[in-house]
Amino acid sequence: QVQLVDAGGGLVQPGDSLRVSCTASGGTFDLYTVGWFRQAPGQGREFVAAISWLDSYTYYSDSVKSRFTISRDNAKTTVYLQMNNLKPEDTAIYFCAASDLLRSTKYTEYDFWGQGTQVTVSS
Repeated sequence: QVQLVDAGGGLVQPGDSLRVSCTASGGTFDLYTVGWFRQAPGQGREFVAAISWLDSYTYYSDSVKSRFTISRDNAKTTVYLQMNNLKPEDTAIYFCAASDLLRSTKYTEYDFWGQGTQVTVSS
């Protein structure tokens, strides 16, 4: 059974930076993509970013593309989401997830999920 643990959220001010992490365990041989989704109060689940475990290909939603960076640490089987110039509208619970597809922006195509980590951007 694959397990994902995400962490690193917190309370920050607008313009600050934060890095959240997602660590996988239990065997990830057939899980080729790790993605980040977020959900704000009263909103649906929104795709944020994803990375291919095989070639490190990355892609982002338009709302975060110029500010967020997703990367991987193979030695620790960990994926990071570096969030810069955070805005109040970035406030949400951030979830990492893993998929057996090579490319995906749809939450229905992800098979395993972390528990979520809260990111709050406020003055």
